[in-house]
Amino acid sequence: MSEAPPFDLEDFLPYLLTQAAERSSLEFQRFYKTQFGMLRTEWRVLFHLGRYGPMTATEICTRAHIHKTKVSRAVAALVQKRFLSRRVLDHDRRQERLELTAHGAAVFEALVAEAERFDAEFAAALSVEDLAVLRRSLRVLAGLARSEGMPL
Repeated sequence: MSEAPPFDLEDFLPYLLTQAAERSSLEFQRFYKTQFGMLRTEWRVLFHLGRYGPMTATEICTRAHIHKTKVSRAVAALVQKRFLSRRVLDHDRRQERLELTAHGAAVFEALVAEAERFDAEFAAALSVEDLAVLRRSLRVLAGLARSEGMPL
């Protein structure tokens, strides 16, 4: 009777995804933390406002899949840095409309330029075909995880 091969963590897909995500995230973090003093959730909130326009914190939570407590802290930090403004909604005084300031929009543009450069550099390790398969596969896995309530 043959033994099953031992579990190989190095070939475990969630482990590989985490390693790749952590490496890429930390490398990109060097830019936004050094240049703008932002944390990960802050740049994600800023990106969503820059990309999709003014919205509420609740809308950001839904769109970005970030917990409301983290978004609330990020919004407070971004307001303090004068990257965004907030205005209480007339029809629901519990909600605020969040919008990039002119300074926040300039920071967003700088982030986009660096993200595009970073993405191209990171993707250069793969062939065009492999990159297309990877992007498609990650979209499938991210969608599967969201639809089945799996942690991302």
